[in-house]
Amino acid sequence: MASLNRIVMQKATRRWIEALEPETLDAAEISGKFGRRFAFRSYTRFRYPRHDICEGAFHDAAGAVQQFDLILANQVWEHLDRPYAATRHVREMLREEGWFWLAVPFFIPYHGDPVDCSRWSARGLKNLLIEAGFDARRITARQWGNRAAALRNLEGPWPPPYDPETDDLTDEPDFPICAWALAQK
Repeated sequence: MASLNRIVMQKATRRWIEALEPETLDAAEISGKFGRRFAFRSYTRFRYPRHDICEGAFHDAAGAVQQFDLILANQVWEHLDRPYAATRHVREMLREEGWFWLAVPFFIPYHGDPVDCSRWSARGLKNLLIEAGFDARRITARQWGNRAAALRNLEGPWPPPYDPETDDLTDEPDFPICAWALAQK
């Protein structure tokens, strides 16, 4: 069952990625599987710990930096010890005009997998991307949440499953549950 924390983010992201014409894109995903729901021209997954984006850009067998049109990171950046370095490494792996999409939690419980290090609002994500070299004018960042969802995150089970009959998806900007951004190189 889908998590309440991700419903709005996933709907918005689907619109963003569909507008990029996924069938024309070579995509990569860092430690996730969100991208499997799109019909990309090609799709590569890089799983931690074999691939640690904090250590550097990923290289092919010949030693060249692998290049992609789109790189996805869903609910990963909060677990990285060096997210700024990782974001610079992602930018290095993007082709010119390529895109980086990431989504992170904000107001949810600590969840070490193996560690839990950071939280970002939409503004924080935009600043992270700017510091990594992305142009502020080529970044779109959003966030979503509300008091009711925040309370659900304090109950069990966690993460809270989405119930369309009882869960209100109205956004309250002062209670972000998650944030996501799309940046173009």
